[in-house]
Amino acid sequence: MIDSGDYRGEARLRMPGQLQAPPPLALYVHLPWCVRKCPYCDFNSHALRGEDATAIPEQRYLQALTRDLERSLPQVWGREVSSIFIGGGTPSLFSAAAIDQLLVTLRTLLRVSPLAEITLEANPGAFEAARFKAYRDAGVNRLSLGVQSFNPQHLRALGRIHDADEARAAAAAALELFEAVNLDLMYALPGQTLSEARQDLETAIRLAPAHVSAYHLTLEPNTPFAAAPPSLPDDDAAADMQLMVEETLAAAGYQHYETSAFAQPGRQCRHNLNYWNFGDYLGIGAGAHGKLSSHDRIERQARSKHPQAYMDALLGESGSSNARPTLLETRKLTRADRIFEFMMNALRLTEGFDPRLFEARTGLPLLLAEPALRAAEQRGLLLRGVYDGADNIRPSEQGRHFLNELLQMFLPGD
Repeated sequence: MIDSGDYRGEARLRMPGQLQAPPPLALYVHLPWCVRKCPYCDFNSHALRGEDATAIPEQRYLQALTRDLERSLPQVWGREVSSIFIGGGTPSLFSAAAIDQLLVTLRTLLRVSPLAEITLEANPGAFEAARFKAYRDAGVNRLSLGVQSFNPQHLRALGRIHDADEARAAAAAALELFEAVNLDLMYALPGQTLSEARQDLETAIRLAPAHVSAYHLTLEPNTPFAAAPPSLPDDDAAADMQLMVEETLAAAGYQHYETSAFAQPGRQCRHNLNYWNFGDYLGIGAGAHGKLSSHDRIERQARSKHPQAYMDALLGESGSSNARPTLLETRKLTRADRIFEFMMNALRLTEGFDPRLFEARTGLPLLLAEPALRAAEQRGLLLRGVYDGADNIRPSEQGRHFLNELLQMFLPGD
């Protein structure tokens, strides 16, 4: 809930596009290496030569992260960090000592909330119980495990480096060590049947994680799957799987709070909720993206993608006098950008958003989005009304199932 207070009076004193106060701040740290690049993956991840985790230049990369953060401090000075997400790549390829060193640095340089949610992504193929315990001891309090499937055939089709037994073992160990665990699953996989998708889901439910992310496999540009598409379930079969996922998890007590996210009551991912509520986040690491707000602007940032270029930009290239590569690209959001990007995030939430949040996070009156809101409502994709005693804008059931169609209505110029 947004505290109204003198909100309307203060809003009249501000210039259009200015924010009354900065939104909550999160931190994203990107560790870009993985053992092997999966054929569906379009993330900024880089396979290790010879699949040897010892080839990761841990100390040099940590030095670059520290330098990156130090250079970014003026943009976030004095603001509390409510959550930290360490993603990749496969962050669990980094040693526990490296993760501990990283978290000590973050706590030293930033105002990290004592109650901050600190998530680490992990891969069952890089699983060691002792290492998971050491991550927990370093301060990680939430583990996100990239299981994708418990079916050996589908794991092979996805190019995963772990097998079904490793997936179960890693999940069981994670749940024993961490109070908060997310299991990533995918459906509509090559050759997958509805029954097989249900079996994956039921296996996950028996493990009883606090959170399940269930993603529809999509063929992303510039991936091996896009270049040589596998045989996937047709649209009707994929829709049946999506409905099954929603119904099965609901019956098991999981709340469907975002397009692909399901949580036990009160166990939603706070870091991702900040994204979807158009909060701010500083992103450090190779290829990391960020969104930072000041009183008169909202800016998107992107770091150099390649790990070597990223480290050279921050630390210099050994033995070279050449100019350092560019570290950062920035883009100031226009009014049209702010409207679209807010809706692109907030309308992923099943419960939608308080209309006052739009102005609080964009600095713009909601009236600017009214034509698109009205059109979406008329097409049955959007609902506006009072829910639980508060004004609310949310996607309808049809809008949730045809989210791309809904979001396209807010594209600039449409």
